[in-house]
Amino acid sequence: MSYRDGESDAVLGSLVKREKLIIDTDPGIDDSMAICMAFQSPELEILGLTTIFGNVTTEDATRNALLLCEIAGFPGVPVAEGSPEPLKGGRPQTAYFIHGSDGLGNAFLPPPKAKKIEKSGSEFMVDKVSEYPGEVSILALGPLTNLALAIKRDSSFASKVKNIVILGGAFLVLGNVNPAAEANIYGDPEAADVVFTSGANIVVVGINITTQVKFTDADLLELRQSKGKYAQVLSDMCKFYRDWHVKTDGFYGIILHDPVSFVALVRPDLFTYKKGVVRVETQGICVGHTLMDREFNKWDTNNPWTGYSPVSVAWTVNVEEVLNYIRKSLMKP
Repeated sequence: MSYRDGESDAVLGSLVKREKLIIDTDPGIDDSMAICMAFQSPELEILGLTTIFGNVTTEDATRNALLLCEIAGFPGVPVAEGSPEPLKGGRPQTAYFIHGSDGLGNAFLPPPKAKKIEKSGSEFMVDKVSEYPGEVSILALGPLTNLALAIKRDSSFASKVKNIVILGGAFLVLGNVNPAAEANIYGDPEAADVVFTSGANIVVVGINITTQVKFTDADLLELRQSKGKYAQVLSDMCKFYRDWHVKTDGFYGIILHDPVSFVALVRPDLFTYKKGVVRVETQGICVGHTLMDREFNKWDTNNPWTGYSPVSVAWTVNVEEVLNYIRKSLMKP
């Protein structure tokens, strides 16, 4: 059976088994873009969103996740609120100065009609991965606290999850919260180390990759003028994000961190990867630093990387094709 170009994505999606996905998120403007892209993808079945602090508090992330489900036309998708603090406790840092006081670029949307479910984020992850062993992927767009709690809650979680795609880390580049660390890993370094050493099938997309993929002002104008289902609301959000980039680094546009990580989930062929054990520094001036043992050397003695399963770290990216994928997805009517 063949289909003409432009045939309904819904029809095509109904003919294939959809991939089950949980999005662990701290929306956040670029999170919102990635979430809308996910809901636009007929090959995916969004089982739910779990929320975490990062760009905003966990409470605000839950509100924004509920709003995004409504905006996307899927108000019944479960939203499970995650941990309000890192594993070691304490008040988490947030990035309202980047994402606006509401986390959505000061869009100040009406409150969501739906409510969060009673289960916590880690409970929801464990339950769904246990219900569908080997079938559920997780896209982790914020600090990794919920995932670490899921791993601690269920010792078989890492072996039952299909794969975990993580936005986080800085590999052979400087961090974005300080020279040593990227924001998501810095937000809960203990949790990140638990996840990276869990033995799960993990793909990590660091800021060495995501900072290469950007929307310029011309791209943002094209998005606003498109007939994309979510183009107007996302364009409104992006004004604040764009102005922050102009003020901070003189770039007239935005960096597409979370959308790039989503593309790594659905189009891994647009990236190359290197495998190795990744550990995270949890103390000292380099807290949050991600360091991969690429196994060039055969170490004479055991070290903190010894005995752990390697993960896949995105190493190069086809910038043009990833940008084309993001444009097409966000501008889809």
